[in-house]
Amino acid sequence: MANRDIVAIGTSAGGFEALRFLAGEFSPDFPASVLVVIHLPSQFRSTLDAILTQAGPLPASFAADGERLERSRIYIAPPERHLLVESDQLRLGSGPRENNARPAIDPLFRSAALCCAPRSVGAVLTGTLGDGAAGLSALKQFGGLTVVQDPGDAAFPEMPTTALMRSQPNHVVSLASMPALFEKLVRQPAGQPVPVTGAIEYEVSVASGGQASMSEMDRIGRRSVLACPDCHGVMWEIDEGELVRYRCHVGHAYTAELMSLALDDNLRRALGSALRTLDERIALARKLASEASLGGRTQIAKSWASRVREFEQEAKVIRDSINRTDEIAARFAE
Repeated sequence: MANRDIVAIGTSAGGFEALRFLAGEFSPDFPASVLVVIHLPSQFRSTLDAILTQAGPLPASFAADGERLERSRIYIAPPERHLLVESDQLRLGSGPRENNARPAIDPLFRSAALCCAPRSVGAVLTGTLGDGAAGLSALKQFGGLTVVQDPGDAAFPEMPTTALMRSQPNHVVSLASMPALFEKLVRQPAGQPVPVTGAIEYEVSVASGGQASMSEMDRIGRRSVLACPDCHGVMWEIDEGELVRYRCHVGHAYTAELMSLALDDNLRRALGSALRTLDERIALARKLASEASLGGRTQIAKSWASRVREFEQEAKVIRDSINRTDEIAARFAE
């Protein structure tokens, strides 16, 4: 009888050390493929594959599109590509960023839910914000076993906390307890297949680079009043009980919390642009007032000086708004 031969792991901040610890604890005959998504900066070449290979008995490598899965190996999502699993093969998706990340964790979990949930174990480790919660919930819904690192044990507890609240995982354990748990879970028989909804299939297709569809989005969500922070298109609200997500017809996706942060960033950029324009108007008005004064055009000089004062008051309002926005953001980050 087939065992649970896929372990999908998602992590972010603090994940480097967590992955290195796990790599050092896997058994040489670990009877599953380990798929890893970690949020890494794309502008620098990563040596995570070499580090994980050196840390333990399982060889680690960045995944290649079309590569066949092998047991007792670690596959890492390469920069700027979503890591997806399709039956016994890996796929690298070029779809839009999700939760402001590519690779993102949710697409990996959803693809495992679509192709092979009864054979899969999904795990969310240390990290910030909420990537992974929606995908982990889908994986559990369709027959996968789910694991979340105890938030009190995580270097950065926000991502495990979100996954814990939104997906009700099968297991919540410390990082130190996770290797033994994985060894136990992957040696269990695969579960019974559960029919997968078309919404999951659609979202995996978008992550792989497939064409997004407004009509499909109307089927899986309802149109919101919010614009996409990335492309400024219409966003659909997808209500999954405790979890609310947003996705646009281009394919960008956000949890509600990440959507709020993205809108805050857009607001800061808009306020910064407004302040820059006002500062330029002040500089020009001062120049024109000075030139008019030197030319003896007293009334014109007074008019431009009055405008300078008006522009300075408007700029003060914008500066105060920027400071207020930063204070609110800092308060919510605490």
